[in-house]
Amino acid sequence: MTTAVGRAVRARVAVAVIFFGNGFVFANVVPRYPEIKADLELSNAALGTAIAAMPLGALAFGLLASPLIKRFGSGWTAVGTLALMGGNVFLIGTAPGFALLCVALFTAGSLDGTTDVAMNAHGLRVQRLYGRSILNAFHGLWSVGAVVGGFTGAGAAQAGIPLPGHLAVVGGLTSAAALVASRFLLPGAEDTERAEASADGGAAHRPGSRLPVLGVLVALGLLAAAAAVVEDTGASWGSVYLRDELQANAFVGGLAFASLQGAQTVGRLLGDRVVHRLGERSTARLGGALVVTGMGAALLWPSVPSTVVGFGLAGLGVATLIPAAFHASDEIPGLWPGAGITVTSILMRMGFLLSPPLVGVIADAESIRLGLVIVPLAGLVILLTSGVLKSRTRG
Repeated sequence: MTTAVGRAVRARVAVAVIFFGNGFVFANVVPRYPEIKADLELSNAALGTAIAAMPLGALAFGLLASPLIKRFGSGWTAVGTLALMGGNVFLIGTAPGFALLCVALFTAGSLDGTTDVAMNAHGLRVQRLYGRSILNAFHGLWSVGAVVGGFTGAGAAQAGIPLPGHLAVVGGLTSAAALVASRFLLPGAEDTERAEASADGGAAHRPGSRLPVLGVLVALGLLAAAAAVVEDTGASWGSVYLRDELQANAFVGGLAFASLQGAQTVGRLLGDRVVHRLGERSTARLGGALVVTGMGAALLWPSVPSTVVGFGLAGLGVATLIPAAFHASDEIPGLWPGAGITVTSILMRMGFLLSPPLVGVIADAESIRLGLVIVPLAGLVILLTSGVLKSRTRG
């Protein structure tokens, strides 16, 4: 193995560890929310308010990612914030009251938002070394990490493992893995691999649009936000819709989210091959069509099977969209390192923040079924904004 190839492989494994760790660490907390709620004697509204502090933290401090990447590099920014996240989950588990729980979750959101931008920026550096799409596989490993973390947290809760001890071990392992991975990340300036590609005769990648920079960023942010709406709606409302309006039992109710998350994970793990063959633009259009037709049909002809299949098709449809939006935003010329991904990430997180209450308001006024129309509408947004992506991707 040549030195250059070995460097690329080691960096790819290191970035994969960071993506997996980012998905894994906080997913351990989610199954233990009921225990946190009981220990702190919180109402449903109080717990919901505390949980909302996490996306608020990501939005409030999201713009710090680009300056941190400019100062420390994407690799060390990702490692540092993920290592701090490992310590912060312990604080979530030991918060003595509502106020400090909110602070801990707000901090978690701030760290997670910065890690998200930095690890994607470094993953794109590695992708340029490979000369082909590999970013979707990183996101697939994030999804795998989230699933493993969720099962780990649920198992710890079932076994009665004390929350502080459980999260101390999880956080410690995550922080240690991040620090080990840091040894194998790419050195040098953020544009090193881009400059090498240009020196080798490769043309600089540009988003597939003639819009001004601000217009491109807004379009990419809307694309990512639409994907976030699809993903979060399945997680937040799929089981409620199946149980309350389609009279499914508790197990079947969970299949909506399982179908979406499972299909999305598979789509991400296999998505690089599709993107390499079709290009990001065509892949996004195909994905938008899957969202519109899959969930549109499920809502027009409501049943348990059509809903489970519809959410699965929607998850498959959005699998590659957020990585594609990050890739395109990172290649916009004239911006600070990580600035394009930062803006796109902030707009994406607006989708995560706003979609659950919007569906809830519509559901209270009419029905959950009507509220879920937001999913095929998001698919239409994907179709309308996908033209900003390149028709083919070379890395």
